[in-house]
Amino acid sequence: MTLRPPVEPMLAQAAETVPDPAAIRAGAAYEQKLDGHRALLFTAAGPGGSVVVQTRRGALVQDRWPDLVGAAEAQLPPGLVLDGELVVWDIEAGRLSFEALQRRAATRARGAPGLVARWPAYFVAFDLLQHDGQELLTRPYVERRAQLENLFSEHALTAPWTLCPMTTDLAKAREWLQSWTDVSGVEGILIKPLNSRYLPGYRGWTKIRRRDTTEAIVGAITGTLTRPQLLVLGRHDQNGRLRAVGRTVPLRPDTARQVAEQLTAAGPGHPWEGVRFSATWGSRDVLDTTLVHPALVAEVSADRAIDHGGIYRHPLRFQRLRLDVGLEDVPRFGEGPAAATG
Repeated sequence: MTLRPPVEPMLAQAAETVPDPAAIRAGAAYEQKLDGHRALLFTAAGPGGSVVVQTRRGALVQDRWPDLVGAAEAQLPPGLVLDGELVVWDIEAGRLSFEALQRRAATRARGAPGLVARWPAYFVAFDLLQHDGQELLTRPYVERRAQLENLFSEHALTAPWTLCPMTTDLAKAREWLQSWTDVSGVEGILIKPLNSRYLPGYRGWTKIRRRDTTEAIVGAITGTLTRPQLLVLGRHDQNGRLRAVGRTVPLRPDTARQVAEQLTAAGPGHPWEGVRFSATWGSRDVLDTTLVHPALVAEVSADRAIDHGGIYRHPLRFQRLRLDVGLEDVPRFGEGPAAATG
């Protein structure tokens, strides 16, 4: 049976640590997890067909990626379905850029070609769902991976096609989690049982994001001064202006009580007067916030999904207040993850 879009991709569940290999009976593969957009790419099954790029949610967006479509038509065989991650290289900055990826993903067909030279796209393939018109969903991962590697070698595929790094060596995977996540665009690892079938929509894989402990300034809260619910955090930029960098997940009741003991209502001239904060990154929903005197330092745990400007895209996990740390010890806006002081 030939696969046709949309196909629901297989998903991963989040975990904090690498599972014990003994818990995965037939062994596991470890892949680098990239900070991009999940996508499936379909090549034409016959004459007159076209290349299709599908998002995780099923939207067909090939008109926004003319460079990938052209490369697929020129380099990939027909009847192919690849699963992978779309990433974008910022030529000027010399690094992968999630902001540029968002810009390209939001640009309609008319404006898409104009962005290609500045922000070329790459497709990092990690699974092969169909080859030569034959669907492979019921085949084990180890077999699908072997066919994917053969595809790259037989067709001598190079940019914009990249084979996602994979290992079955747990020690190497742990090294990736600690060191490769320092590289822009790499945020963790994915763990996949070697004998697993591809199950659309099922969370049968495991994802682990690297998390760092760092610090930020409490500038606002939701809830009340006596019962704060979550914290809105900021950092000073090079001009001394307090810039919002993210928000925490909801505080536990015991933690909220401890934080409430240290909060002070904001006085006139708070740097965030009139500012509205999104409920989540990229959302139009707005938090109902109360400004507080920006003198408290919070220690938080954060993953590596950070905009170039220094804004955390995912909620932060509050660890504790750092009453022993001054505002001058907090990393500056844009410095990204930095180890906690002391």
